[in-house]
Amino acid sequence: MTKLILNPEYGLYERNGRAFCGSRELAKGLNRQHSHVLRTIDELTQSTSGLSEEFRRLNFEESKYKDSSGRGNREVLLTKDGFIMTVMEIKGAKARAFKEAYIARFNAMEAFIRSLQTTKMEFPAFTEAVMSAHEEPKHYHFSNEINMIYRIVLGMDAKAFRQLHGLDKEAVIRPYLTVEQIQAIEALQRVDIGLLVAVPDYQQRKQLLQEHYARMQRKRIA
Repeated sequence: MTKLILNPEYGLYERNGRAFCGSRELAKGLNRQHSHVLRTIDELTQSTSGLSEEFRRLNFEESKYKDSSGRGNREVLLTKDGFIMTVMEIKGAKARAFKEAYIARFNAMEAFIRSLQTTKMEFPAFTEAVMSAHEEPKHYHFSNEINMIYRIVLGMDAKAFRQLHGLDKEAVIRPYLTVEQIQAIEALQRVDIGLLVAVPDYQQRKQLLQEHYARMQRKRIA
C-alpha cells in the first residue's frame, strides 16, 4: 500500500491523490475520547446504518498507529465525506465550528494535492530537458538543477529541508511544502525547461531564475 503522508500545514493525510483525516485528530479537535469517536464511526459503518456499502467502503478506512509504548492501536481514516458524515452525528456548537474549520482544511488540502499532481506530471518534461542539456547526463545533473530551484524558493536544498523537518534522507519533500511553494517551484521548472536549452551556463541560469522569482514575489505582494 502506498505510504500515508501527513501534511503538517493542514493536519491531514494524503495518499494516492486523496485527503484523509485521522480519527485521532477528529477526537482531539472535538475534545472527545478517541474511543467515543470510534464508536460513532462503527455505528456509521455497520450494514444497518442506512449508508450504502459503497459509501462506507470509499470513505472509512481502517488503519493503525503506534502509541508511546510502541503498541499498535486502531484508528480510522476518513475522507472529507466520511468526516462530514461523522461530525453530523456529534451535536453541539463546538462540533459545528470544528466541522466548518476542517472542511476549509480539506478544501485547501485538495487544492494542494492538485498542485502536487501537476508538478509530478511536469517532471518528465523537466527531466528530459536536463538530460538533453548534457551530452553525457549524470545522476547529479538533475539533483543539481532541482536543488537550485529549491534553494531559490525554500532557501535550502532538499537535504537541508529533510534535516530541518526530521524527514528520512530518501523522503520526497514536496508533500511537506505549502501550496505557494509548490506553485513557485512549478513556475521556475517551466522557465528552466527553456533556459536549459538556451542558457548552458549554470550560474547564468541561476541568476535568471532568481530574478524571475523576485518578480513573481513582487507581483504576489502588489
